[in-house]
Amino acid sequence: MTRNAEGFTILEVLVAVLVLTVGVTALVGSAGIVTRMIGQGRRTTQAAQRAERRLEILRQTALSATPQCTGLTGGTATSAGITETWTVTTPASPAQSRVLRVIVSYPRIRGNAVDTLATSIRCS
Repeated sequence: MTRNAEGFTILEVLVAVLVLTVGVTALVGSAGIVTRMIGQGRRTTQAAQRAERRLEILRQTALSATPQCTGLTGGTATSAGITETWTVTTPASPAQSRVLRVIVSYPRIRGNAVDTLATSIRCS
């Protein structure tokens, strides 16, 4: 009597379930990491955008004053957990320019991160 065996044995099913479980567990773990990385990237992008916006405001202020670059002052502002600090310095040479520096501090998972943007504008 010959048996026509079709289908899977219980051992094959158990191995397939084990492999599937390991794969799904790895996907769930990496999804959490990816979600945290996206959140960190969003905060970093927001901080960089704030710094760029502050530099543009300082440029507009400098160029709209008569004479140019008067009225520029440093300051600090905090909004949505992002702290901006900006400074305006006059380098020794050439005296007709200003260095604008914006420092942004924002929360990350392991403490605060600090980024700095700087530019020089010419004052005529």
